[in-house]
Amino acid sequence: MDFAYDENENTMRVRITELLRAYPPAGTDPAEFHRAQFDAGLAWVHFPEGLGGLGLSRELQDVVDTQLREAGAPVNPSGHIGIGVGMAAPTILAFGTQEQRSRYLRPLWLGEEVWCQLFSEPDAGSDLAAVATRAVRDDAGTSPSGAAGSGGGWVVNGQKVWTSSAHVARFAILLARTDPDVPKHRGLSYFVVDMTAPGVEVRPLRQITGEAEFNEVFLTDVRVPDTARLGEVGDGWKVANATLSSERVAIGGDQADRESGMISKVADLWREHPEVRSAAVHDRVMERWVAAEVFRLTGARLRQRLATGAPGFEGAAMKVMFADLAQSISLLELELDPDGALQYDDWTLVRPASVDFLSRGPGYRYLRAKGNSIEGGTSEVLRNIVAERVLGLPGEPRVDKDVPWKKVPR
Repeated sequence: MDFAYDENENTMRVRITELLRAYPPAGTDPAEFHRAQFDAGLAWVHFPEGLGGLGLSRELQDVVDTQLREAGAPVNPSGHIGIGVGMAAPTILAFGTQEQRSRYLRPLWLGEEVWCQLFSEPDAGSDLAAVATRAVRDDAGTSPSGAAGSGGGWVVNGQKVWTSSAHVARFAILLARTDPDVPKHRGLSYFVVDMTAPGVEVRPLRQITGEAEFNEVFLTDVRVPDTARLGEVGDGWKVANATLSSERVAIGGDQADRESGMISKVADLWREHPEVRSAAVHDRVMERWVAAEVFRLTGARLRQRLATGAPGFEGAAMKVMFADLAQSISLLELELDPDGALQYDDWTLVRPASVDFLSRGPGYRYLRAKGNSIEGGTSEVLRNIVAERVLGLPGEPRVDKDVPWKKVPR
């Protein structure tokens, strides 16, 4: 076993050496380097060969990233491609056809095609299984409204909300109802939607920060070919849960250095402004610092677990911890520097492609952190997941679990 591991790691290190020799970071265009990195199997080494990986252990990606970073290689595109890399890619790998994997994964990782997530709906609340957006099979080529079209596939109608990056997205992962006559968890299917298709309308949602990073998405007679379906018809809940597990890990389980992220802002305030120090403040700063360190180390354990297989329900706990930390740390930062924090930097309505907590002011961090307990699954729902599926506690009463969706009051 150890010999196999050493042989695999040696193969990977040879690939790294060959990549750096053929594409010296100092003289290579970043986009060209990243294309070569993907083709060398060094994008995500745990993916299969030919799809950006080498079929190795997930934990070896840290070795790749460290060596490339030390060699001065350009950092892979991040920010608004997070949904694609963190959520769509694992789902496509697990449930997609070989044609779908070959079509989507390379441009997704390279950031050439941005992805968004069409899950949440205005009337479904936190109950994702209650989504009402309909996908109707239409092999004849006519839409529910009578419009003509090419046959073969599905016609989608509905509304989604809180959709990050929809205004810059090329594709979306969609959960839609394909059978209203069965209980809500069994009548769902999962699709890839072209965001440039006729009938897709994206409207900005202005937030408390003044920005509109989220959107409403209206789907009116949107045609989706059956070849864009992930998983079997009716298996949408299963596929969506795999996506959500990956999402919670992506939000709460990033690799981080000690005293990085938002806690660094509070630590800097404490060190640079002795006038704010007191015994009580010291206790609060240390409490949050320790909590941030526990969160960081828990994330390291989670990544070790990921190296042995798919993400489990531990990601739900990480997501709850992340939201609590972001909100409590941003509040403490405001209290340590009230004069500076209340000078909000910019209320201009912009539609950013990504969220950057650290480059903005403390007022932005405090307001934006309010959304952390909602996005990616509300903290209340995630606590239920931890209680029921991790701790084995009795489940919440669910009176509509076995009732056909169309008969459930809404």
